[in-house]
Amino acid sequence: MAECGRKALSVMEAVRSRYESLQISDDVLGESGDDSSENPFYSTSGGSSSENYTSESNGDEQRSAEMSGNQSGHPPGSVSNIQAEEESWTDALREITVPAFKDTCGPAQKMPANASTIDFFQFFVPDNVIQNMVTQTNMYAKKFQERFGSDEGWCNVTLSEMKAFLGYVTSTSIHRCDSVLSIWTNGFYSNKSIALIMTQSRFEKILKYFHIVAFRSSQTSNGLYKIQPFLDSLQQSLECSFRPSQTQVYVHLKEGAGSDNLGTLKNKPQLHSLVARQLCQNLSGKNSIIFTGPSITSLNLFEEFEKQDIYCCGLLSSRKSDCTGLPQSMLTNPDAPQRRGQYTTKMKGNMSLICWHNKGHFRFLTNAYSPSKQGVIIKRKRGEVPCPLAVEAFAAHLSYICKYDDKYSKYFISHKPNKTWQQVFWLTISIVINNAYILYKMSDAYHMKRYSRAQFGERLVRELLGLEDCSPTH
Repeated sequence: MAECGRKALSVMEAVRSRYESLQISDDVLGESGDDSSENPFYSTSGGSSSENYTSESNGDEQRSAEMSGNQSGHPPGSVSNIQAEEESWTDALREITVPAFKDTCGPAQKMPANASTIDFFQFFVPDNVIQNMVTQTNMYAKKFQERFGSDEGWCNVTLSEMKAFLGYVTSTSIHRCDSVLSIWTNGFYSNKSIALIMTQSRFEKILKYFHIVAFRSSQTSNGLYKIQPFLDSLQQSLECSFRPSQTQVYVHLKEGAGSDNLGTLKNKPQLHSLVARQLCQNLSGKNSIIFTGPSITSLNLFEEFEKQDIYCCGLLSSRKSDCTGLPQSMLTNPDAPQRRGQYTTKMKGNMSLICWHNKGHFRFLTNAYSPSKQGVIIKRKRGEVPCPLAVEAFAAHLSYICKYDDKYSKYFISHKPNKTWQQVFWLTISIVINNAYILYKMSDAYHMKRYSRAQFGERLVRELLGLEDCSPTH
């Protein structure tokens, strides 16, 4: 049994090596540990609860043929449309070739070996951005007091105080606490090593008046106007600092219709397609491969992207996906029992529609992988499960996302303000610190002092508070 286990692991590593660019390795993170994700395809831990996901998938796919047809855009009883869609897809499979990726990836600027943790942080959030926070906070405090009365305990915040303020809130990503104010208490979450830099009352004053944009412009209708300049600056810094081999994007639309009328499209395929187009507008001509969830996967969108040299691989759901143009025979489960790893494929042009069974039916649409190419999914308890190469690639991508969640989510700032723009701000600061650490791991500075992610965060907090003697290199 031990020999079989070692063999399975060696095969798993061989499979993973083909998708090295899709993985966040332990080496990059500076930590090790099992992947505790709930990845239904690619399991590296015995506790992976793929059955739960599979059951949910089955629930989606066991809708009636009539419902599936209606959601595919067919009028009820439109036999001619359904027949035309069936005839345009064929069982005859052929090889396809996706051109090589045309862009470069990795750090865009070399950092010196003596760079400190705050240097990597300020590569994304430089002093001029923090100084703008100082200016806007002081402006807001002045206007607030003009309207509601003077605040005798207030004096204008300085650049060093604003850095300390950022450092205090950032510390909640390393030392988990219910409130950042616990730093100054004598309880379990207290942190006397940093509490003396600023009094609690001073911190609360800055927290009260903290702003990035103090006043709304009469020409703006953007709901995030109070943070938009910071987001714009950060986007530019991210583009200048690092070219990722892949990007993970999650979009959440709040309830209610805004001036852009997006609220009316919530949970609709039109909205998800619109978001996908906007996110991929800079990928045209680069031969990128994008992986999509059921709400985005659609034949029309994939064909549109293919004309821009953007190739796709997506998971399908008869309930969540726009199934227009897809053969209905592939969207309903077969009557005959299926064995694990069994699959059927139909092809239209360069597009493949795959129905793969793994204790449930999973459907994929792709033009990024040849349908005749074989892959394998490794289940630690059940061994190898055969599959098309597209399914293996999707599984490797999903493994990357799960590993990111496992490794990085615990380092997000736990301070939870009530205002939406502040929630977005501290979320982006968490992402900035994670990116700063990745940049650090890829630099010569890592070979000088090998900090783990936790050590990097602790060091950054101390440098923001001015407790460490560091000499910025830029």
